[in-house]
Amino acid sequence: MAQTMRPNTAASGSSGLFATDGKRHLLQETLLAVTLVLGVLAFVTGLFFHGLHLLSSWTGLAGIATGAYGQWISVTTRERFGLILGLGASAIGFFLGMAHGGLFGGLVM
Repeated sequence: MAQTMRPNTAASGSSGLFATDGKRHLLQETLLAVTLVLGVLAFVTGLFFHGLHLLSSWTGLAGIATGAYGQWISVTTRERFGLILGLGASAIGFFLGMAHGGLFGGLVM
C-alpha cells in the first residue's frame, strides 16, 4: 500500500478550487460560474416572479447551453458536480418560465 504514504499533491496544491488534478482550468471554471449564476437566476425568477417568464426562460436556456458545453469539455469531477447543479437549476427555471408564458409569450403573435 504505497499510495498511503504518498502525499496528495492535487488536493493540497494551491492551483484552484475546482482543479483536483493540480492544474488550472480557466475556461471550465468560467463556464461553471456562468452556469451556476444563470441557473440560480432562472430558478429564482421562474419560481417566485411569474411575470418575469421571459427572463427565466431565456436565462434557463442559456444556462442549459453553457452547462452542456461545460460538461462536454470538463476535466475534473468537481467541475462536473457544479455543472450538474447549475444545469438542474437552469432546467427547472427554464421549464417554469415556459409554463408561465414561454420564450416569446406576449411578444410574438
